[in-house]
Amino acid sequence: MKSAAPRPPRLASRTQSNRWDKTSEAILALEPVTFRYRPEIDPDGIPQFDLVAEQVQKVSPDSVALDDQGKLYTVRYEAVNATLLNEFIKEHRKVEDLQMFVAKQ
Repeated sequence: MKSAAPRPPRLASRTQSNRWDKTSEAILALEPVTFRYRPEIDPDGIPQFDLVAEQVQKVSPDSVALDDQGKLYTVRYEAVNATLLNEFIKEHRKVEDLQMFVAKQ
């Protein structure tokens, strides 16, 4: 598989660390789906919740893993989670700014 395996999150283990700006906004275009596996996979038909890997690849190519043949393999959920956290933090800062603005009125 060509994707990076999970690595220690320590800064010392990295060669480059950059802040996201607008690049993480694309993740907001994703639409989570619900589905059930085929009966031979899950006879109980328990509802599942997920992202469609093909859609993730379109909006955030770095958030998917490819197999050895370069074909789509899976979603890199650690990348999706970090991207969503980045967007949450940006929105939280906007709320804080608005709260300060309203408090000054």
